[in-house]
Amino acid sequence: MTIYIVDIEAVDTRYTKQWKEHLPKQLTKSTNKKVVTISGGETPQATTPGAFLNFGGTNVYKSKQLEQIGEMFCAGKVKNGDYFLYTDAWNPTVIQLRYMAELLGVNIRIGGLWHAGSYDQHDFLGRIIGQKPWVRHAEQSMFACFDDNFFATQFHIDMFTRVFKNHTDNTTIKKVGWPMEYLESDLLSYKNMEKKNIILFPHRIAPEKQLDIFQDLKQELPKYEFVVCQEKQLTKNEYHNLLGESKLVFSANLQETLGISWYEGVLVDTLPLVPDRLSYTEMAIEEFKYPSNITRNFQTYKENKQQLIDKIVDMMENYKEYKRFLQKQKFRLSSTFFSGEALYKELRNG
Repeated sequence: MTIYIVDIEAVDTRYTKQWKEHLPKQLTKSTNKKVVTISGGETPQATTPGAFLNFGGTNVYKSKQLEQIGEMFCAGKVKNGDYFLYTDAWNPTVIQLRYMAELLGVNIRIGGLWHAGSYDQHDFLGRIIGQKPWVRHAEQSMFACFDDNFFATQFHIDMFTRVFKNHTDNTTIKKVGWPMEYLESDLLSYKNMEKKNIILFPHRIAPEKQLDIFQDLKQELPKYEFVVCQEKQLTKNEYHNLLGESKLVFSANLQETLGISWYEGVLVDTLPLVPDRLSYTEMAIEEFKYPSNITRNFQTYKENKQQLIDKIVDMMENYKEYKRFLQKQKFRLSSTFFSGEALYKELRNG
């Protein structure tokens, strides 16, 4: 059995670059199988504004992956029992992969990790394309091609199945943590840095991240330094240094199916402050959540901002007290949401 990783293009400032480096090694070690990465080559680094990839470049990348897969079938390299793991399930080449395997009589299994799609009204696809039939049918088709549909949170599963109710085989859905156990060792050198009165906005600049709330808080709390990471155009190392120096990572997100940046913060002793909604509800402990209605939109924020301001001041001024809860928070995240063990088990049994 060979495990083929059909990867997502690597962007230097995102976790996708780390996955390209770490995932093949982790899979080899955890499954004791031969692991081969099918890459689309060099990646356009200029992502489409507000998105996490380049909408033109990603299709060039995927086309090159499909060409390699087709050549592998032509050469007879794909064997019965092989497993194809798509690290981004939103990849239409899975349809051609299933086409080739079934018509050529090769019994393979395919798994995909779902990150986002049109079924999320706040995602780029959901906002721009929405409920157009072609995109919904495309997502249903891709879902049906996978033997294993992997999701990292119950919130994401519920959102997906609510939109595609009665149109998908939910027995293929598997809740697994994302394979990111390497993060703790990678970030070790940024832990125990001297903390400064910095509050961080580590998210993309997009409508669903509600940057306007963060900017208003900056005006209300001039004693603290409010930093929007994407405005700084930081390297990954510079970002992690800033994360290690910060006391607080803030979110008012309207879209979050997992959330890697606040987990990175927890690993370097930076406090998270997140709304009690989306994936945060199942992931965050009570000490680090605030009522969802406060930041449901900018109007509700204006009506309730003092409650949020008081919470921020309390956490900033009593950082050491809140730091005591980070170990509990770290355990919840690292054991369930950012460990690949459940994924590796599925692949070993595949």
